[in-house]
Amino acid sequence: MPADKRFVYVLENADQDPHFYVGLAADVTARLTAHNAGRCTHTARRRPWHFHVVIEFFNEQAAIRFERYLKSGSGRAFAKRHFGCEALRPAAGETAAT
Repeated sequence: MPADKRFVYVLENADQDPHFYVGLAADVTARLTAHNAGRCTHTARRRPWHFHVVIEFFNEQAAIRFERYLKSGSGRAFAKRHFGCEALRPAAGETAAT
């Protein structure tokens, strides 16, 4: 298994009007646990979270580029069209560049 393997993930919260969060991690299970434990400032207020989409990359740089893309305006449109993320927008305090 390559050392630079990464996952780009989209989380969805349990609200009736759901919010989505895009992130990058080497261990997505541990990262979801951290989000749901409130250890991530951008997602703590909208818990609980569950995986909506998880994409595995074997190249860390490609994963970083795709995560940044999903956080851009055209990337949010892509996620809405292909992943059904109707309300994909930056989480509180997050910008499209983070």
